[in-house]
Amino acid sequence: MARTRMVRRWRRNMEIGDSPEDQAYAATLKTLSEGSVRRNFNPYTDIDWDSPEFAVVPNDERWILPATDPFGRHPWYQAQPKERQIEIGMWRQANVAKVGLHFESILIRGLMEYAFWTPNGSPEYRYCLHEAVEECNHTMMFQEMVNRIGADVPGMPRLLKWIQPFIPLVAGPLPIPFWFGILAGEEPIDHTQKNVLREGKALHPIMERVMAIHVAEEARHISFAHEYLRKRLPHLRRRQRFWLSIYVPVVMRVLCSAIIVPPKAFWKEFDIPRSVRKEVFFKSPKSRQMLRDMFGDVRMLCHDTGLMNPVAKLMWRICKIDGKPSRYRSEPQRQHVEAAA
Repeated sequence: MARTRMVRRWRRNMEIGDSPEDQAYAATLKTLSEGSVRRNFNPYTDIDWDSPEFAVVPNDERWILPATDPFGRHPWYQAQPKERQIEIGMWRQANVAKVGLHFESILIRGLMEYAFWTPNGSPEYRYCLHEAVEECNHTMMFQEMVNRIGADVPGMPRLLKWIQPFIPLVAGPLPIPFWFGILAGEEPIDHTQKNVLREGKALHPIMERVMAIHVAEEARHISFAHEYLRKRLPHLRRRQRFWLSIYVPVVMRVLCSAIIVPPKAFWKEFDIPRSVRKEVFFKSPKSRQMLRDMFGDVRMLCHDTGLMNPVAKLMWRICKIDGKPSRYRSEPQRQHVEAAA
């Protein structure tokens, strides 16, 4: 009986009514779904993996990490021989792709769990399935990139691998915490890839094409997460919003570190000093600023939906990801150039 009541409550929370707010939300989902139909990518028809241009060859300096990568701009890395920089760059980019693959796998299972409970006629069902299809394509694209690079990378940290089977299960009973967790993974990857593409550095075609496809489709996925949360957060009880306001910065910081910070195998493989690891993630001023910049859009969402109370602001500061909210989604972070002395 208790489970029946819980299932009914889940379904009520998923229903979309006839109010102007609900209809606007439904129209947004229709637009996103139609966008997935009009413009989508296939990893084996939109990337010519066997083209000579896409070949992975030794001593290709396009694999050297860009300055937008926190490790790529560190003096220790820049002081290494070119061959070593290339080797480290290839391993790191392959592991970022593998982490992305692991994260997308969790998201796909969560999408299917959520869609399982959606009422008949819900536009969320269609959009969740569109997103699941696109994420499946992303996992194939990421794995193909790893295979072409040839580095045997582990991807996610071991602890997260052990607990990940349980994460998608919360998408049904606790969809709001689940979608904030998804943003905690999507926002850092999207922010980092956009910065790399904006930098304009010559990238290997595999890396450039994979990033361009991922950024294009993630724009829809992140839009859905934001719209979903904006619709439901104002209707929560005050107590629920309070606990959620504390949860959000913690999950953002924890999952960001799991995705952005390389695993132990990376530091061991290249015999990188412990002091370098501490400074890069996240002791130096530049790396701390990069960490804050990743979550400007999430801070904007929290400000707009009443999740930025005094206790929450303190938690954001403790997690070292506080800062100004974005004025609009995907606002570029402009760096002020210091005047020459």
